[in-house]
Parts: sequence; structure tokens; C-alpha cells
Amino acid sequence: MRESRKSKLDAWLRERAPACVEADHFQELLRLLSPIKESDLRKLLRQSGEPLVPFVEGVDQCDYPSVRRTLLALCAEYERGDVAAKRSIRNIVITAKDHAKLAQRNPKYAEEKAEMVSWMLTWLENPGVFPAWVAMRARLLKLD
Repeated sequence: MRESRKSKLDAWLRERAPACVEADHFQELLRLLSPIKESDLRKLLRQSGEPLVPFVEGVDQCDYPSVRRTLLALCAEYERGDVAAKRSIRNIVITAKDHAKLAQRNPKYAEEKAEMVSWMLTWLENPGVFPAWVAMRARLLKLD
């Protein structure tokens, strides 16, 4: 019987016991769990409860505070990153935005996901302005 991705991930986490799942671990896990989409691996890792660096955690869309926290963390990484890192981080945000747009089709989540899409579009337009913008937006929406 084929071992599930989740059980392979759990075994890897038990064996390696990283203090924090880093970018190089993420690449190793992509190979170990192949074929798996990066977004699916990020979701599995978030569900594991293990500490994750921002690049690995990606954009957590479970609620507004999580979206804000993870986009702000990615802003900080983006500012410190080289050209390749910046490209990778932008791709993470673009993928998250695309997923939110798909989820927006469900009437149950349409309003929330539309707001999250606007946050990610703002991030993509100007990551340097995003921290101030999201603080104002959160106050306007009474999220603080």
C-alpha cells in the first residue's frame, strides 16, 4: 500500500525534528513528496503546527489576521531578498491570490476572499507600501 503524503511528511518531521522548517527543507520535501504542488505542501506544513519560515508558510488565508501576518512576514523577506528570492516570494503571493480568486466563486466565501485578493494585489503592486496600507485597511474594517 502506498504511504500517504501526510504520513511521509509526519515521518520526515519526526526523524529530522527541525527547530523550524527552512527553505532547504521545503525543497527536500518537494522532492520526497513528488508530485506535489508547492501550495499543497505549504498547507500540509501549516497543518502540522511546526514552526515555518515565511517563505515556507506562504500566505495563510484561514482568516484576516493570518493573511496580514503572513503577507507582512513575506514583505520583510522580500525587502531582504536578492532578485531570485524576490521572484520566488512574488510567485508565492501570486499563487495565493489566484487561489483566493477561485475560492471567491463560492458565495459563502466571496466577500472575505475578495477582500483578501485586494490585499494581495496591493502587496504585489508595492510590497514596501503594504505594511502601512494594511494597517489602515484593518482599522477601517475594524479588524484590530
